[in-house]
Amino acid sequence: MPKASIILLVFGFAVIGLSMALFVELAEDVIEKETFAIDEIIHNVMVNIGNSLFYTVMGYVTEAGSVLFISVASVLLFIYLLLFGNKSKWVAIFFAVNMIGISGLTKVLKLYFERERPELLEQFDGTGFSFPSGHATGSIAFYGFVIYLIIINRLKKGLKILFITLFSLIILAVALSRVVLSVHYFTDIVAGLALGLSWLIICIVAMKLMR
Repeated sequence: MPKASIILLVFGFAVIGLSMALFVELAEDVIEKETFAIDEIIHNVMVNIGNSLFYTVMGYVTEAGSVLFISVASVLLFIYLLLFGNKSKWVAIFFAVNMIGISGLTKVLKLYFERERPELLEQFDGTGFSFPSGHATGSIAFYGFVIYLIIINRLKKGLKILFITLFSLIILAVALSRVVLSVHYFTDIVAGLALGLSWLIICIVAMKLMR
């Protein structure tokens, strides 16, 4: 195995370990019904911007991580990878595993932890349980895989940096929007990003080992 691949695998496992450790730490406190000071502080700040332009903009941004948008985008990307991708079909298969898996994991964990949301707002998909954030897990799984595709593509370095930055900002913006709209606690978002990142890397590492 090439040295670069070994380094990538070691780095991947390290990120998985750190992300899962963070998720488990938060999950344990949620199970014990612990409250987080940072959740209360951020929530109180966000309540005061309920009628601002920033709040309105975040209402549109959050749709980039909605179940409908991510589902439709995932189907389209899967079809493209399957029919027109110049890489192995394993890329399409593991992309599907990535998205279906994170969706299932998120639903099961929400039902397990049963954490109530700070506010219930159906217009922003703010229904059901809160922990972990489905928008956060879905966004980092989907856009993160897109970033991986960009990295392995033969685009010029400048374009790669541009697109990677863009999709990274989308992930962060969607995550931020859930807190701004007060449909999630900050720790829901952190846990969602940690879980989504772990699952994404697991799928990518598994795909590389399979290929």
